[in-house]
Amino acid sequence: MPDPDALARLVLAGGPLAPRRALLQAAGSASAALAQGAASWRAHGCTPEQCAALLRPDARALDTTLRWLQAPGQQLLDYLDPAFPPLLQELPQPPLALFVAGDPMRAWHPAVAVVGSRSPTPTGRALAARFSSHFVEAGLAVTSGLAAGIDAAAHTAALEAGGCTVAVIATGPDQAYPPGNTRLQARIAAEGALLSEYPPGMPARPGQFPARNRLVAGLALATVVIEAAHRSGALITARLAAEAGREVGAVPGSVLNPRAAGCHRLIREGVALVERPEDMLELLAPALCQQLPGLQSRLATPTEQASPAALPARWANDAHYQSLWRALDHNPSGMDSLITRCGLTAPEVSSMLLAMELAGIVVCVHGRYCRTP
Repeated sequence: MPDPDALARLVLAGGPLAPRRALLQAAGSASAALAQGAASWRAHGCTPEQCAALLRPDARALDTTLRWLQAPGQQLLDYLDPAFPPLLQELPQPPLALFVAGDPMRAWHPAVAVVGSRSPTPTGRALAARFSSHFVEAGLAVTSGLAAGIDAAAHTAALEAGGCTVAVIATGPDQAYPPGNTRLQARIAAEGALLSEYPPGMPARPGQFPARNRLVAGLALATVVIEAAHRSGALITARLAAEAGREVGAVPGSVLNPRAAGCHRLIREGVALVERPEDMLELLAPALCQQLPGLQSRLATPTEQASPAALPARWANDAHYQSLWRALDHNPSGMDSLITRCGLTAPEVSSMLLAMELAGIVVCVHGRYCRTP
């Protein structure tokens, strides 16, 4: 079993991440890394300051961290831990470790990051809620940075729709920034997952927000930007998502709205123009098809335990889902055939098939769809 004291000391040493990751990787565990001593620490690139901190950790910070870890549902995962989110392990600079409040397996769930302005228009808030609710209905999680504005609207809508949401914050896991999100943060920790690279007690500092943004982008298979000014943290998230090979979309707005200027810039630079949630699901579909089998087998809780003979209760009274369900049988059918049978549009059918596939009641066989045997 991992030693929380040793891993906490490795995290609290601070400084560059790469030497501590190399040390952990070579040793195989935090306790083994500490046991190797200062010569090994230096050989792996640790600075004199890091070596001193590993020898003599800040007693108050260590005590605060260990007390936080003693609470139920709170843990510290190093990046070698089997429960560590796999998409974050793929990043060029993955975190050394994550403080997690809530269920860490929530961060494994296929997700879309919804990001944008901290001071959005009412329309921007409504769009964030609409997109997030739709993503949850499609069986996806919603990831964001728990900032004011678009982030908070996205998290709230996902929770209200009964779905999964994951927040990555730029403070210690016991701190709320902005303070107005304290109750929302507690709810996310209780119903979803709250992640942070920073130890308990760490306040908000400017340099920590771009680092937070790389994790928001890295956790999601796609990122959608809703209202962002020319100089915006949301644009940083979008850039980092693109650099990580993830899909990025931007919602256009009025040319008179300065909060839409960043979205228009992204679109000019080649990011997908997104008008509806279905547009993002179409962008996401190829990546999701590649990731889905492994994710479904690894998730601790199945996405849906539904009998192939009937629709899950959440769709039982939805006329569109009923129509598509009737069009499906146990013989694989192509998309065009399904569209003709149910009379819906291609984006509608694509979105619903994605949700049904995530729910485990539909399978895709060489581009053709059928009910789960």
